[in-house]
Amino acid sequence: MRKYVIFFYILLLGFWANAQKYSIDIVTEDLPNRLAFYALNQNEKDLDVLLTIKGSNFRQSTGRPRYVRVPATSKVLMKTIVLIRGKKPSYNVEIKINDSLSSRSMVKEYEEIKIPPPKNIVVYITKSCLSCDSLVSALGSSKYTFSQFNIEQEASLSEQLQMSFGPEISLDSINTPILNIGGKLYTDLDSFEMVMKEVRKP
Repeated sequence: MRKYVIFFYILLLGFWANAQKYSIDIVTEDLPNRLAFYALNQNEKDLDVLLTIKGSNFRQSTGRPRYVRVPATSKVLMKTIVLIRGKKPSYNVEIKINDSLSSRSMVKEYEEIKIPPPKNIVVYITKSCLSCDSLVSALGSSKYTFSQFNIEQEASLSEQLQMSFGPEISLDSINTPILNIGGKLYTDLDSFEMVMKEVRKP
């Protein structure tokens, strides 16, 4: 059974001052007699990450730690420690983040992950929507998380939306997606490109 534990990242100052606006989450995964440490980069920029683990009741490689390239919106295995049977490991995790990428950084396989967009995206699908399927498919293939609701199946949502539009506009007459982007409703964004343009507006 897999178990994930979230740790607060530790961002060191000094030469990495330019990287202060970026953060990396470290998560662990239980393996037989081992504990794997992954770096999650939820930024839209590649970063070089140095992971150091100190503690007791475990063994790890004695090699000098190296920076590892963690691509934007990805998950990378950083290190695995070997647990000592019958003893509970005690450790501290430190990371250094560098946004000035080096050709000497180690490049590993990575897993793409979804990240929250700059503005939350909610898609409300109406009965007569002509472009909802293509938009939802494009959003699903993107790096961003989003929510979707079929208002035919959500009576309370349908009532709330109808109140927002007023009695002069029937939801059944709207043949484009109804989108809530950052708390604002739209009915004129019927393509992925249009949605992304609005999401990225300051």
